[in-house]
Amino acid sequence: MPSRSALALAAMASAAISGLEPMRTQTLDATADDVDTALIEDNLSRHWVVRAPRNDVAGMRLDAESQLVAQLRSWLPFGMPEAEGVAPLRNGGRAIVHRQLPGRPVRPLELLHRPALAASYGEAIAAIHDLPPRLVEEAGLPVYTAEEYRFRRLAELDRVAATGLTPVRLLTRWEHAVEEVGAWRFIPCVVHGDLAGDNVLADGEKVTGVMEWSETRVADPADDLAWVSIGATEPAMRPVLEAYTAARSEPVDVDLARRARLSGEFAIARWLLHGVHTDDAAIVDDAVQMLADLEAGVGDQPW
Repeated sequence: MPSRSALALAAMASAAISGLEPMRTQTLDATADDVDTALIEDNLSRHWVVRAPRNDVAGMRLDAESQLVAQLRSWLPFGMPEAEGVAPLRNGGRAIVHRQLPGRPVRPLELLHRPALAASYGEAIAAIHDLPPRLVEEAGLPVYTAEEYRFRRLAELDRVAATGLTPVRLLTRWEHAVEEVGAWRFIPCVVHGDLAGDNVLADGEKVTGVMEWSETRVADPADDLAWVSIGATEPAMRPVLEAYTAARSEPVDVDLARRARLSGEFAIARWLLHGVHTDDAAIVDDAVQMLADLEAGVGDQPW
C-alpha cells in the first residue's frame, strides 16, 4: 500500500477525536516503514499524532502496543502515547490518535555535558526494567530466558554471516561474545526494545516521554542501553549506568555494559538484514558502510 498523505491522516484524526478540526498537518518519519504517521495541530492549538498501519501485521502491532500502554501508564514516571481515539480504516484495522508528548528527542552525545539529564535517562530505563514481567506476559508479548536470548543472538549471527557482507573481524568478535556463556547470566526483565532515534523525549534535564512500545518484551536489560553505548563516548555512558544501577530494584550484572555495546553493534547488523530482506540497495549500502566504520573503530579489540 502506498503511503497516505498528511491530509488523509488528518481526516482520520478528525474521525477519531470528536471536535478535532485540523488546522495544520505535517507528515512525520515513522520508526516502522509499514505505518503512516502525521502531526496534527487543531483549532484549539492542541497537537495530536495519528498513526495508521499499511497492513494487517502493522495493525496488530499497533493494537498490541496501544493495549500495553494502557496497562503501563500508571506504573511509569513519564508520558506515553496513550490512545485517545481510533478511526476504522477502509481495508480493515484502525488508525490510532494520541496527544503529542512534550519534550524533544535526547541525543547520546549531549549526555556527556548534561549529567542531570544523563541521570534522568538512566532512571527512566530503570523504571521500565522494574516493571512486573507479568504485564508483558499478559499482553501476549515475547518472554525469553537468558539462555533463549543468547541462542537468538547466535541465530542472528548466522543470518548476518550468510549475507557475505560483514567484515570477518566483526563476525569473529561477535562469535566470541555470544559463545562466552558466563557473560549471558542476566536476570531477564521488561525491556522497551527500541530506545533509539526520537523515541526518548526530554524537557530541560528530565525525561518526559517514551514512544514506540511495539518491541517490548521480557529479555536482556542491555538492549535498552545499546543506543547510548554505541552512540556516545564511555564518559557519557558512565553517569547513565550509575543512575540506572542506583535506581534498579534488582542487582545489575557485571557484564551489562559489555552486552549493551554488543547489542548496539548488532543493531547495525539487523539494519543490514532488513535491507537484504526488503531488497533495498540503499539500506544495504548504508549498513555496509556503517559496518566498515565499526570495524575500523574496534579493530581487533576484544568485545
